[in-house]
Amino acid sequence: MAPAIRDVREHDLDAVLAMNNAGDTSILAMDATRLRHLYDIADYFRVAEQEGRLLGFLIALREKAAYNSPNYRWFQSHYDSFVYIDRIVIAHESRGHGLGRIFYCDVQSYAEVRVPLLTCEVFLEPRNDQTVLFHGTMGFQEVGQQNMGETGPKVSLLARELPSFPFVRERYLEHGGLPDVAWLRGRERPVDRKGGHA
Repeated sequence: MAPAIRDVREHDLDAVLAMNNAGDTSILAMDATRLRHLYDIADYFRVAEQEGRLLGFLIALREKAAYNSPNYRWFQSHYDSFVYIDRIVIAHESRGHGLGRIFYCDVQSYAEVRVPLLTCEVFLEPRNDQTVLFHGTMGFQEVGQQNMGETGPKVSLLARELPSFPFVRERYLEHGGLPDVAWLRGRERPVDRKGGHA
């Protein structure tokens, strides 16, 4: 059975946190409070599930999120409209089977009808050539570099132009919005259900 990609649910958060903190050095550890904040504010937060077991997840945010990541803030200061991939984590036993590419295709499908750019960063210290190559083959280009804080590691800031966005903007976004169909609907965040946005 192929993995299913679906929106995260609240009961997934413990497993997501454990998977995140068991990741390699390119994944920053986080606590339950930070994960809960991301759960509340993320525009895109999806998991891969197979037979009831989580295989991975990807979290992404649009340009107006209340998020204090220095890399996210860099993109906020340079671009008006984008989707930022905060993190993707694949369980150790599920790596090497194309799940990362599936996630990136899925988040691109979300982004390309909303924004002109898909953004992220990769660590240069320590450098992981597999990760750098993966992003290059997915069409990302380096648009900057920075250190995370005064003593943090250096990262390469990446962006990928979404060539279908001008068509979507001119045909739909400037004329009433996207069609009301399930595959185009965004994630219903907890803050949305409470009547506001983070």
